[in-house]
Amino acid sequence: MVFSWIITNFTLDFNNQHYKTHNMTINDNNNYCVILAGGKGRRLWPCSRSNYPKQFIDFFGVGRTQLQQTFDRMAKIVPADHIYINTNEEYVDLVKEQLPEVSADNILAEPIHRNTAPSMAWANHRISMMNPDACVIATPSDQAIFNEEAFRKNVLEGLAFVAENNHFLTMGVKPTRPEPGYGYIQMGDVLCDNIYQVQSFTEKPERDFAKIFMESGEFYWNTGLFLSNVSYLRKCFCKILPPVLREYDKRYPEFSVETENAYMKETFSSYPNISVDFGILEKPSNVCVMKCDFGWADLGTWHSIYEAMQKGSNDNVIVDSDVLMEDCHNTVVKMPKGKLAVLNGLDGFIVAESDNVLLVCKKEDSSALVRKYVNEIQMKKGDDFV
Repeated sequence: MVFSWIITNFTLDFNNQHYKTHNMTINDNNNYCVILAGGKGRRLWPCSRSNYPKQFIDFFGVGRTQLQQTFDRMAKIVPADHIYINTNEEYVDLVKEQLPEVSADNILAEPIHRNTAPSMAWANHRISMMNPDACVIATPSDQAIFNEEAFRKNVLEGLAFVAENNHFLTMGVKPTRPEPGYGYIQMGDVLCDNIYQVQSFTEKPERDFAKIFMESGEFYWNTGLFLSNVSYLRKCFCKILPPVLREYDKRYPEFSVETENAYMKETFSSYPNISVDFGILEKPSNVCVMKCDFGWADLGTWHSIYEAMQKGSNDNVIVDSDVLMEDCHNTVVKMPKGKLAVLNGLDGFIVAESDNVLLVCKKEDSSALVRKYVNEIQMKKGDDFV
């Protein structure tokens, strides 16, 4: 079924550029989504493990994993068969098990862990071969969206914008706290309705700077959601990545999924470990940000889960667990099914158990602590505990 969405008439000349959002009919046959689901999820260790990371877990006991919830959300915006999954080859069976409706041709299995720029370059190439007029939204697989109708509206507005303008568009949300674990986008001049030029991007600032950014009102959090048309996105990746896929195009003038998969299995390791944030957002030419208000939370860390979830008595957060607490405050708890935790006297802690590991640590700066512990344990104890 073809779905069309009409944007109200609006044009604006800015810095001698003409930003088109005028009388556009956006046909969702050109709209695609890439779900990035290849990470190891170590910031949520020990509940997220290398062999079964957080995107494949029903973390909150709602009956759907984070990957499935992301797919469900995006399938309300673009055709389900236009959704592609980037993952690591060791997780392909998990993707197929959890999303049986996704065609094998829509799963891109990376042979080695790299960052988001190589992942998106490959997905962008695959989609451009299917539809050279495509527009793409990329989304992480570990986020919470609290107002899905507002989210849908913002995404369609963004897809409409990039269909007519060669820009890299990221979606920003207003900070609610001075969070040092997020990226901060400084808004510049307005381009058109609710879309601004990016003036600067700062990834994971010190807490004092994060406070300054938040109080200034000029900075929005980077959600990791970004949009572009495939033609412009290809040009962006050509500037920051080696010519792996350009060499494929020379070697195989006739595209096929089979030859592309085989070629990428052989050559994917040639890519550097570079993120889209670092490669594109930090170079603000033709990069813009949409101010969004759909209610957003990154569910990638213990601290962010604590901040995102509804607090119980004494500001504690219990995540789908059986817990008895006394004189505990500001603490987040996640226990396995069938286990009871009895806790006394904790203030500002993480208590998390999964399989053969129990973690008890201070919630403040827990991301850095968890990263340190995972590295130490892997060196001293091997992979059985990570």
